[in-house]
Amino acid sequence: MKLGIGIGWRPEIAAEVEALTGIDWVEAVAENLCADHLPGSLVRLRERGVTVVPHGVSLGLGGADRPDAGRLASLAARAELLGTPLVTEHIAFVRAGGPLTATPRLEAGHLLPVPRTWDALEVLCENVRIAQDSLPVPLALENIAALISWPDEELTEGQFLAELVERTGVRLLIDVANLHTNHVNRGEDPVKALDELPVEAIAYVHVAGGVEKDGVWHDTHAHPVTAPVLDVLAELRSRVDPPGVLLERDDAFPPGAELAAELETIRGTLRAAAELKTVRGTLRAAAPDSGAGNSRGAGPLAGKPAAPGARDRTAVAQTALLSSLVAGTPAPEGFDHRRLRVQSRALAAKRADVVAKVAPELPRILGDGYRAAFLDYARARPMSGGYRRDALDFAERILISGGLADPVAQRRLTHWWEDRSGPRPPRRTARLVRAARAVLVGK
Repeated sequence: MKLGIGIGWRPEIAAEVEALTGIDWVEAVAENLCADHLPGSLVRLRERGVTVVPHGVSLGLGGADRPDAGRLASLAARAELLGTPLVTEHIAFVRAGGPLTATPRLEAGHLLPVPRTWDALEVLCENVRIAQDSLPVPLALENIAALISWPDEELTEGQFLAELVERTGVRLLIDVANLHTNHVNRGEDPVKALDELPVEAIAYVHVAGGVEKDGVWHDTHAHPVTAPVLDVLAELRSRVDPPGVLLERDDAFPPGAELAAELETIRGTLRAAAELKTVRGTLRAAAPDSGAGNSRGAGPLAGKPAAPGARDRTAVAQTALLSSLVAGTPAPEGFDHRRLRVQSRALAAKRADVVAKVAPELPRILGDGYRAAFLDYARARPMSGGYRRDALDFAERILISGGLADPVAQRRLTHWWEDRSGPRPPRRTARLVRAARAVLVGK
């Protein structure tokens, strides 16, 4: 199915996305959509014939546990609501611990890389098959960006993806920005990855911006798309005409005119790469046959089966890594300790940023002290639930550890926590009375 050129739909830029011309489709984060109704902006886009694809971030199909039935049902419901031709997720793990390791459940709050080993591949393939059986439309999986590398990996990125497609028939969502990120952070050649992966399985492509700091590339989705990322897009287009290409932006949203300009740059990159491919094809046709095959080479490896216990071994390895990142336990052997510290700080910073979005009252109540207080909390308290649970736990820790010096802020934080932690939210009348009382005491 041909998707065309699209952009990531986010509530913050809903109006700008609606105003863009030449947009064929949009992608929306599945977990940010209600299961029974759509935001008005998406309704209007669909009425105009714009396809909406739900993009999941919380399944953790690369994790040791089998996919959660509730999460799968939720993603399936959003697919039905949107009438989408496919759904997408990531090749990543997002939680670890629990029954398989008899340890507390830990949440990363972020996408973490799976080891490219036969064990991890076996687990991923089984999880993908479970997901495919639970979803009403085809599934495509995205390669992720990473700050860290697993020791003793047995396959390259391209080989791992090729084996995954061969064994499950799943489609691929190739993020060219993530290929560039892994080039900077892990020394992996994006051209080699494109040579090895099955480009015919690509459902669509992500393009996004990032920034380099101290030799580490941060896949922020909050900066303009850079030339090296566009170069990887051109390399991909020289091999295949992808069914869809989408611009992602998740923060620091620019004006609509800048988004339109980035989309036009992407279009121009695709056009130029297609023209160059045509020229090269003409030259090859006129040249004597050299006997060269296609760029991909031999294709998938002969599938080496994982030994029994692959899921248990994967669980132990992922739990040890995540525990070192979020709970301060010793780093597993073979990892780069400096990179683990960078990743640990990045996870804590993301927790602070996302909690500020899902519970904006907290930074308003705490003011300039919010971020330092949250990072101090994050060092001592790994996330074990979602971000809303994290916000409640953070507020509770402040309240039981001495509270706030400002009595007005203390009262507001107490009321906020009580409103959200009880068996049911307070009645509207109670909220109005409380708001009026806050005004009378000067807040």
